[in-house]
Amino acid sequence: MSEAPLRDLWYMPALSASLKPGQMRREMLLGEPVLLGRMRDGQAFAMRDICPHRGVPLSAGKILAEDTVQCAYHGWRFRRDGVCSAIPSLTEDQDLDPEKIRVRSYPIREQDGLIWVYVAEKPGGAVKGAPPRIPMDHPVPRWVEIQTFGCSVDHAVIGLMDPVHAAFVHDHWWWKRPMRLKEKHYGPLPMGFTMSPHKPSKPAYSLLGDVTTEITFELPSTRFEIVEGKLFGKRFKVIGLTVCTPRDAEHTDTIHVMYWPAWAFFLWPIFMALGPTFMADDRKMVELQREGLKFNPNLMLIQDGDQPAIWYSRIKKAWADSVENGTEFVNPVKERVLRWRS
Repeated sequence: MSEAPLRDLWYMPALSASLKPGQMRREMLLGEPVLLGRMRDGQAFAMRDICPHRGVPLSAGKILAEDTVQCAYHGWRFRRDGVCSAIPSLTEDQDLDPEKIRVRSYPIREQDGLIWVYVAEKPGGAVKGAPPRIPMDHPVPRWVEIQTFGCSVDHAVIGLMDPVHAAFVHDHWWWKRPMRLKEKHYGPLPMGFTMSPHKPSKPAYSLLGDVTTEITFELPSTRFEIVEGKLFGKRFKVIGLTVCTPRDAEHTDTIHVMYWPAWAFFLWPIFMALGPTFMADDRKMVELQREGLKFNPNLMLIQDGDQPAIWYSRIKKAWADSVENGTEFVNPVKERVLRWRS
């Protein structure tokens, strides 16, 4: 499996609340320097963070009152669509149209308190699909944890979907349980797969009463855990969104965002206490794994515990082939029951 990140897909580099009007900053995304900003009118934008004049990062400049980005070197100005709107050094008799100069711009979408950026295989190409929506009414991010994993996006994603590692990686006395047989039903999604709704086995879920949980994964790295049940006589959802955002070949941000109804405020201290620890467990393991991968070993995947990783590899290849050949993507995942001990 190639470790190159997929393109013609939506990636989530930041939360909406992290970007105030008039602010901008460099965000590395798939190894590319991206200027992520918000004009003074409140509209977010994304463009290549390199001025086409002399190569200075546009993030070193500023956003003007007229809602353009001004380069710090010679004051060239760019609109949110990447078109140059002004070159201050030009005189009236010089025949150069600034609007013929462009910086690559990226389609951007804000929804559910998140910022999504579309990275196309070919700049200016048609946008395929839309970023995933949080499946609940009026979603508001209630808790967020971001940690940078020192690994490629593939190893971060595979660790994210691994169903059997918890007994060893998350070996905490307050979480540990004897290993037992698990049997889960999986089925295909348009760009991934789902573990069908089931009764969760971890005691922590009992805090939410009688609930079911569904876990989904879709390209490029979007994992949902959707917990549904009834508490205090109210039907509710608690939704966890996790994405792995590739910054470059060796660094991936794992971003975990939790959503729940406002009345379930008592969940916040639980996630504050446990969430960073769980993510740090996974981060430390992939960084330990890196020590072995330096020697390019042949790796093994076994049935059934590694089947989600096998599916990911096949889905990724199918998508890459469809982009390269201009053909329709066909999901290779078939409905199946997986069994393992964990």
